[in-house]
Amino acid sequence: MSLEPCDRQLCQRLQPSGTTQRPPGPLRPEITNSGFGTTSFTASASSVAMKSSFDLYAGMPLPLRGVDPSRLVARRVELGLTREALAERVGVSSRMIFFYEEGRHTPTPSRLERLAAALDCGVDVLTGAARGQETLVDLRYAAGLTLERVAELLRASPAGRELCVSASKISALENGRPVRGRHWQEPEVTGRLLAPLAKAYRVPVRMIMDAWMRTRHDEQAPVLATRRKPEASRRALATWESLNERQRIYLGEIMREDRMTETEMWMRRVQRLPVQGAAQWRALPLALQAAPSVVGYTRLQERLRRRGVHDPGAGSTVHALARRDLVVITEDSVEHPAVGTVGRVLVEITRRGRAAARAGLGEPRDPGPAAHLLSEWLWGVVVRVAAAEPVGLEDDLLAGRSLFFIGVGYSGKSGGRPSRGLVDSVPVMAPGGTHVAEYRWRLTRLGRRHVAEYLHIYRELYSHVDTAGLDGIANEEP
Repeated sequence: MSLEPCDRQLCQRLQPSGTTQRPPGPLRPEITNSGFGTTSFTASASSVAMKSSFDLYAGMPLPLRGVDPSRLVARRVELGLTREALAERVGVSSRMIFFYEEGRHTPTPSRLERLAAALDCGVDVLTGAARGQETLVDLRYAAGLTLERVAELLRASPAGRELCVSASKISALENGRPVRGRHWQEPEVTGRLLAPLAKAYRVPVRMIMDAWMRTRHDEQAPVLATRRKPEASRRALATWESLNERQRIYLGEIMREDRMTETEMWMRRVQRLPVQGAAQWRALPLALQAAPSVVGYTRLQERLRRRGVHDPGAGSTVHALARRDLVVITEDSVEHPAVGTVGRVLVEITRRGRAAARAGLGEPRDPGPAAHLLSEWLWGVVVRVAAAEPVGLEDDLLAGRSLFFIGVGYSGKSGGRPSRGLVDSVPVMAPGGTHVAEYRWRLTRLGRRHVAEYLHIYRELYSHVDTAGLDGIANEEP
């Protein structure tokens, strides 16, 4: 069924949940066969509160995340449903559906969730909340919770009790208003509220942090507790102690070579060079089956030579490690300029071997970045975009899986979590504003805030990532 012009205009950037197609920029409207395009559109009508009953909320005004009436109509028409049929699916009267579509009433969170289920779409399809741009109220509505229910769930946690959480305080939090009460201005205390909120809304902690920073962009972000490095397990330490000195040296050098190769692969990704899968590059060349005087030594052999343990007994030492499931040995062949095709021995450290080496060398397993921080790979992508500010990074210089994690409008898989929305493809107008000349990747408001808040932490975590020139962003006022 065709849509009226006004409906089509409001539905141009709409995307059903689960779409993994790359969204066009804000000025690239698209209508698919179903009448719904990709999500980078935020309808202003959906961000204002509409008429609603206060009875369910103890007489207290509710900061509603209302549906966009035109989106609701368009989705119902697309499915070929009458108001009566939709009302039966939702469990309300057809008159109420009429009120929703006229904008006279807005559904409660639980009813909005039923509406989305009845229309076989995500809540964001009806509200117009773009993927990667969700606020705190968007997350609450997507979870189908009222203010009172959220307050009740949070009061079951130590942080909620410490902050004396109430429906009115959640309302102020969602509206960006000052929250009255002890400790609400202390980021270390509010940081402890993020995990209970994430549990209540059934989303990762990082989505709560991002939504909080979008909602309350003029104040310091909550501070999450730093993860402590876990101590080495007794089992891993016992495995290390069961090895003789020579075997320990071999295992330690194999682990260091693996770590160096991993860094090299990361650098290749940053430089947009081809990279093999981990299953290939983690198999490290140990030896070429030819005279060293002709083919030379592998990098791993040079490591062992410097430690004074590379001798005819190398093979038996490596096989001893393999029998303990600390390494895996394989063979293949390569072309060598001096001798042609030559056999090659490869060695790959196992998870158990890595744990034993770390335990024995006093290197407990790295717990990784905190839940709200990016991996080294994604941080490298954000740095590339940030370094191109204010002009922006050329559209074709950023592609691949990273966009499903940090690009506005993306989701990694059907039903998966939306991306973090740290970067977006924005239009650059031709002189005179006659048309869009090109699209460039820019940091979103949240992206700039993320860089400003955590640049000093990333510099410690990933010290070899070049962040020169980003101090200007870090020094911006919130």
